[in-house]
Amino acid sequence: MSHHIVEFRDVHYRYPDGTAALNGLSLRITHGESVGIVGANGAGKSTLLMHMNGYLLPHSGTITIGDFILEKKTRQEIRKKVGLIFQNPDDQLFMPTVFDDVAFGPLNLGLDPEKVRERVDEALGTVGCMALKDKPPHHLSSGQKSAVAIASVLAMRPDILVMDEPASNLDPRGRRYLINLLNDFVHTRIIASHDLDLILDVCSRCIVIKNGRVMADGPAEAVLSDSALLEDNNLELPLSMQKNKTRTKGGVMNDIQKLVHLIEHWSEHNEEHAKTYREWAGKAEALGKADLAATLKEIAEKTVQMDLLFSKAKGLCKP
Repeated sequence: MSHHIVEFRDVHYRYPDGTAALNGLSLRITHGESVGIVGANGAGKSTLLMHMNGYLLPHSGTITIGDFILEKKTRQEIRKKVGLIFQNPDDQLFMPTVFDDVAFGPLNLGLDPEKVRERVDEALGTVGCMALKDKPPHHLSSGQKSAVAIASVLAMRPDILVMDEPASNLDPRGRRYLINLLNDFVHTRIIASHDLDLILDVCSRCIVIKNGRVMADGPAEAVLSDSALLEDNNLELPLSMQKNKTRTKGGVMNDIQKLVHLIEHWSEHNEEHAKTYREWAGKAEALGKADLAATLKEIAEKTVQMDLLFSKAKGLCKP
């Protein structure tokens, strides 16, 4: 599906004060991928994201979003495909009520009032904020503002969802809700975050950038378990891996040691995944989808059974 592709080819960008933010950056993201963008402060993450939506235009190199090469005349079409959620939700919420903020995008698409209301209700329902519809955004908590900002983008029904530090204002419960929400999004997700555990939970692929260049690109669990790579890029291991004593006496893990910690990480999340499947089985039952509910329950049970295989795999890693 070409309309979901995001491709940067040798992209350079320099801010007016002379700061070089992107320095020959190249990457390609295809339909349905969930990709984490990580790097230290000043690495170029936010600049990269703002190019995906056309808020910034490259000084050299090319950016392709779907069927369009990014330039001034194509920005409007690209913004219909790419929904960008800023780190600070106050940058996106500026209307008198939550309804008005979520309706703003669909109205600008030229939809009739009834369609706009449908989109607003659908988006607010997705993020669990229907009760906030008539409230002024400045009366909301930080977590509520973040959820409404997400709804304002979902109402546009983008093919590609791009988020900058989405969990920075959320408490643990709100963070978990966000992770579940992102895992339910069926199209392409691109997420920049310092929360490397969130990246592990949501993204199958991780790209490390430094000084506006791609330094590593691969499976998220492999990239984020590489302590030497992370240290070289001013990052630390995710907290879920730190507690497992990921360093050896020599300071760097070999491939078997990395695999052991990956297995431990997979096993850690198994029970949580099973719980989620059971919850959705209950929702399916409530909707009268008995066969679907039964299938989800079966998935939950088989997920729990995988613990035995994880234990066996960990044992086989021993010398």
